[in-house]
Amino acid sequence: MAFLDWLKILVLGIVEGITEWLPISSTGHMILVDGLWKSNNDVMTKDFMDMFLVVIQFGAILAVIVLFFKKLWPFHRKRIPQRSWFAEHSENKAVGAVQNFCDHYCFMDKIVMWLKIAVSCLPAIIIGLPLDDWMEEHFYTPVVVALMLILYGVGFLLIERYNKNRTPRMNTIAELTWKDAALIGIFQVLALVPGTSRSGATILGGILIGASRGLAAEYTFFLAVPVMFGASLLKIVKFGFAFTGTQLAVLLLGMAVAFAVSILAIKFLLGYIKKHDFSAFGWYRIALGAIVLLYAALS
Repeated sequence: MAFLDWLKILVLGIVEGITEWLPISSTGHMILVDGLWKSNNDVMTKDFMDMFLVVIQFGAILAVIVLFFKKLWPFHRKRIPQRSWFAEHSENKAVGAVQNFCDHYCFMDKIVMWLKIAVSCLPAIIIGLPLDDWMEEHFYTPVVVALMLILYGVGFLLIERYNKNRTPRMNTIAELTWKDAALIGIFQVLALVPGTSRSGATILGGILIGASRGLAAEYTFFLAVPVMFGASLLKIVKFGFAFTGTQLAVLLLGMAVAFAVSILAIKFLLGYIKKHDFSAFGWYRIALGAIVLLYAALS
């Protein structure tokens, strides 16, 4: 691989780290970078790059786990007696053992949070898995990305205007109901189309159903862990684990850069939403979408 090919991997890692968490579509940006910056070697083949553009997200997942480990990890090491979460304990030994373990070694509020996240994942699994190959074949184009950037950019502007004088009914994940979790999962399905933005769709959905911006963003971060891990694993399985040494190095480099940049991007977004709304991201999406459409028309 030439120097420019390695530089492209660095750029893709930076783009992934920034755009995965900002509501501007990471997949869309990486498709645009990959489409505009062509590679001609036997390492970065089409099949490998199709896998790489998804699996690189694993580096971004690790950033969430590192930053929010205390909020995500549901177990504690020491046996801590506490009020039982169960109305009554089962006489069945196996079930009773599970209940005792939960009472003494689990933070049950975090267990409940993960169950809500699982509910939010179901729509994407049910709809996304059967359509994965079809969507990749028909929708992974610069024009589709541009149209989705513009469409959801307008959506952000309209929803922020609608939300301007509303008081959120939810500010913590504990206040999120099972119905709310399912609705956010349905919004996440929209992100199957590249250019939409998974974080953008779930943040918009969260705000629409009454979540504060902070809650919508944090829940989006947590929801990304199983979703992106599953998508990455699926792509690796489809690729067949048939990596060359150089391809593995490319993948690890991309994930490492995405991890480091994601740390900064997440901290930036959490600080940003304390003082600002998402309108700036809406205008950015519209401007970028228009530029891509113009480029596609001229090409």
